[in-house]
Amino acid sequence: MPRKNLTANRTTLTHRVRYAARHPDRVPRYLARAGRDAWLRLRHRDHVAYYRAVMRSDCAADPEAAVGSKTHDRWLALGKMQFDYLLEHGLEPGDRMLEIGCGNLRAGWRFIDYLKTGRYYGLDISPDILFAAQDTLIRHGLQDKLPHLTPVRDLTFAFLPDRHFRVVHAHSVFSHSPPDVIDECLAHVGRVLRPDGWFDFTFDRTESEEHHVLREDFYYRTGTLVALAEKHGLTAEFMADWEKLPHGQSKIRVRPGAA
Repeated sequence: MPRKNLTANRTTLTHRVRYAARHPDRVPRYLARAGRDAWLRLRHRDHVAYYRAVMRSDCAADPEAAVGSKTHDRWLALGKMQFDYLLEHGLEPGDRMLEIGCGNLRAGWRFIDYLKTGRYYGLDISPDILFAAQDTLIRHGLQDKLPHLTPVRDLTFAFLPDRHFRVVHAHSVFSHSPPDVIDECLAHVGRVLRPDGWFDFTFDRTESEEHHVLREDFYYRTGTLVALAEKHGLTAEFMADWEKLPHGQSKIRVRPGAA
């Protein structure tokens, strides 16, 4: 199980030196990422445009690695973990589901297969990863399930109807998002949720100082994200049962309405 380091500040020189000493083989890749980060930040001041360019670069090398899976077996395992968790929490075949940051359908293909035809909606800011999602659909023979796969410029969901989804899901999205992007999502997700619906999202958790590595990986305290949700009239719950699963991120569930 990936171990959560909840106290490290990965931006400090001390942490970087110690990490490099423990993992010298990872230094060249980090330096390459840092160089790419500097170049892309000069070209793209807006974070969504910046991360879209990151995904274009990563997808060109390996779409499965672009969504955080180093091997195909790990890609399958992480998708199954997400799928099993939502089934255990009440996802039903007749539900409409919205997946924010659906990527190349690591979990999405399982949801598409399980849900009734046309009930799955996947959004991503990266057209390149959605091309890979089409390949996943073909590989699993799911064309007849008619999923909705849509590239988006932001997380306002303006093109989606009110109270349309019982389940909204975002895995490894807020871990790559600055506060303004998360705030935008939470400001609008309540509109598309049914009154009996919920929104699950994962995040990289810290119990120390909040920080980010380059502009790719963001670490938040639970209370920060709970407060953002409550600011927009949502109730928020830290999902303790998710912590028992072999995944390095944590999970919060939000629902419409006041506590």
